Amino acid sequence: MRLSQRFGRTLREDPTEAEIISHRLLQRAGFIKPLASGIYTQMPLGWIVCKKIMDIFRREMDALGCQEMSMPILNPAEIWQETGRWTSVGQALVRWQDRNKRDMALAMTHEETVTDILKSELESYKQLPILVYHIQTKVRDEPRPRAGLIRVREFIMKDAYSVHANQADIDAFYPKMIQAYRNIYEACGVKAVEVEADSGMMGGNTSHEFMLLSESGEDTIFFSSDGTYAANAEQAKFDKGTPAPEPLAEIEEVHTPNCKTIAEVADFLGVAQNRTVKAVFYIAENETQDFIFALIRGDLQVNETKLGNALQGLRFRVATEEEISAVGAVAGYATPIGLKKDLGKGRKLIIVADDSAVNFPNLVSGANKTDYHLKNTNAKRDYQPDIIGDIALAQEGDKCVGSAATLHVKRGIEVGHCFKLGKRYSQPMGVTFLDENGKSQVPIMGSYGIGVGRLMAAIVEQHHDEHGIIWPSSVSPFNVHLVSLAKKPDDEIGKQAEALYQALQAAGLEVLFDDRRESPGVKFADADLLGIPWRVTLSDRSLKSGGVEVKQRNQADKVVMPLATFVDDIVAKVRG
Repeated sequence: MRLSQRFGRTLREDPTEAEIISHRLLQRAGFIKPLASGIYTQMPLGWIVCKKIMDIFRREMDALGCQEMSMPILNPAEIWQETGRWTSVGQALVRWQDRNKRDMALAMTHEETVTDILKSELESYKQLPILVYHIQTKVRDEPRPRAGLIRVREFIMKDAYSVHANQADIDAFYPKMIQAYRNIYEACGVKAVEVEADSGMMGGNTSHEFMLLSESGEDTIFFSSDGTYAANAEQAKFDKGTPAPEPLAEIEEVHTPNCKTIAEVADFLGVAQNRTVKAVFYIAENETQDFIFALIRGDLQVNETKLGNALQGLRFRVATEEEISAVGAVAGYATPIGLKKDLGKGRKLIIVADDSAVNFPNLVSGANKTDYHLKNTNAKRDYQPDIIGDIALAQEGDKCVGSAATLHVKRGIEVGHCFKLGKRYSQPMGVTFLDENGKSQVPIMGSYGIGVGRLMAAIVEQHHDEHGIIWPSSVSPFNVHLVSLAKKPDDEIGKQAEALYQALQAAGLEVLFDDRRESPGVKFADADLLGIPWRVTLSDRSLKSGGVEVKQRNQADKVVMPLATFVDDIVAKVRG
């Protein structure tokens, strides 16, 4: 490709809206161009990189025995309604109506589509496992698109799906897919770490994210100090401690003037904060707008993702003070003790208690009375939680479960996610098969996603310097960046450069030829910005020194290689 004919251009200054390194460099180098917030065009050089990444995807998926297909982005509402995700995923799902007023969606992922296909294609256990994938456009109406290709509203994703006869079969296959993802990251030159993750809107009970550690990342990751545990903030578990046995004491109301915070109450009463319990209030976004009364030990914070999982995916919002008062509770002094669970007209008060609020006895709580608290409250004796589980947010320095190690926080960018979906989609959509005994069974499924553009950005996050991108050879748009310093296209240097361009291509190399009428400074600056692994310069000085100047993008040294054997020599270096 001749740089003089390239569609797109480099920029001398950073885009004002660029937040992170990959956004800044990809846009400056002309690999991507914004159309609107969270919507980008992959310009010709960017698209070459994307195609190379997709080739790596295909190689790894094909090696697993996955079959490539292509599913439509246009989906009828019915398949999303069958799984409940038509409403549960919220506004991220782009909904619309066709000319016949039929409800439709733009697919943000394809679990429903592949499951609908299974209804008519899957009959017998002999067909299992089924392994398929496609690489296709997805649309998500992100509320806050940011960081270039990291969080966008339209993107290309490789999503694979597996269908299994039983749990043992997916348990055996899942590690193979995890290894395929490791291979993908290694081939792309990305150092990614695996962490336990929340399954979110996808469902299922097991999932793993692949994270790129980066201070510019929007995800919080917890690592154990001994290196044996890693999880994202939505999933991280920690040791909340075990209380010493003590008899349950009688409830005692105490006056606590002007003590609304846990710290103020604990200090006033002379107790540790972990001997208090606090309340956090939400309103369910369901038809009856149930009131959610979340309880957790006073020294801990509620993890809203864990709370949502405890509520089986029920969506909710923070309650107002008026809504809190309406159920008989007092903000800052609340307790579930004495509150009615039946709020009338089908509306319920749902008490969700963190296990810390249940396992620790004789805790201080509010009294539903301003300036008063209750000592010695005990779950199950004084109130009955509807749900008990882990809804606590891990913090820096928390003790790990089952070891003396502690948790430490890092920031990261998600670059892939694998899920064991269980029967989350196959059951509600009525997919069955006949087992070896002729009995009808519901298959178990897995889903495995990785974004093309996000991985491209992740590569740049890890491969750059102050001058520009440094592409790994596996995904670089070209092998060689040929720079001609000819004063005129038809002078001796120009003719030699043209001949070299033709010879390098004939030898099978991908060559970006800078044949522009620009200064050497501009050409070298653009070469650094574009990040092609090998820069080859032909000039009067190089010829006088014996041939062609060669520099690797990630090295400072330059060498001159003989022109007579140059093509064979550079081919050997490129192909390693």
